[in-house]
Amino acid sequence: MLLWLVAFVVIPTAILLVYSFCQRDELGQIIYTFSWDNYRRIFVDSDTGKFGTTYLTVFVRSVEYAGLTTVICLLMGYPVAWFIGRAPESRRNFLLMLVMIPFWTSFLVRTYAWITILSTEGLLNSFLQYTKLISEPFDMLYTPGAVVVGLVYSYLPFLILPVYGSVEKLDNALIEAAFDLGAGPIRTFQRVILPLTRPGIMAGILLVFIPAIGMFAISELMGGNSQPTIGEVIQDQFLQARDWPFGAALGMTIVVLFAAAFSFTARQRDLT
Repeated sequence: MLLWLVAFVVIPTAILLVYSFCQRDELGQIIYTFSWDNYRRIFVDSDTGKFGTTYLTVFVRSVEYAGLTTVICLLMGYPVAWFIGRAPESRRNFLLMLVMIPFWTSFLVRTYAWITILSTEGLLNSFLQYTKLISEPFDMLYTPGAVVVGLVYSYLPFLILPVYGSVEKLDNALIEAAFDLGAGPIRTFQRVILPLTRPGIMAGILLVFIPAIGMFAISELMGGNSQPTIGEVIQDQFLQARDWPFGAALGMTIVVLFAAAFSFTARQRDLT
């Protein structure tokens, strides 16, 4: 495990950190000179020299997408995880298999399937027109809502599974004791069930929020580059603009954001 972490986490992050302080020449070649210019570009407009909001807006948009995705996954995934965790043991493996079925197909196939569903002449618009709920098709694809739908669909299992692990270990005798002592369903959930399943909730939030910030494929395919996320900007810097140092600086900024999110969730776990 230590060798795996060093080879695929520590070394790539160190390379990214070194590149983030470098510069590039006119041909896009890396110049190994130490400078804070790449980080300064994130917060300062290069043309005016004043505080800029271009990349900060992209960061905020990415966090908003990831935050909304996490909330929706929590609201949808917790009841599913509870149902699976409290189901008879003979049925749990089958129910978990149903949750994992989407991973049996390619990520791109699933994304393009949603593009087909949400397009103007897609299945959803056709169904709504057939049922007379709408008179003419409306644009659902290449909108922020489409991006959130794609993110929720992709990351919902990552919240269900850790919450399921906490629910499965929940002692039913504690719930019965709360009812015997006069607590109603709502108070039992707030004072007994929620605190005992909070470790799974925190782990699920971490597994959804962190990768959703940097995801670029869904936002690019289903958002149409109308409102780019930070993952798309980083991809463009490396592949199109050939500005690897600035792309590395943006990547390291995300790493810091990831570390802050991890620290927050870890602190919340410790409080429980």
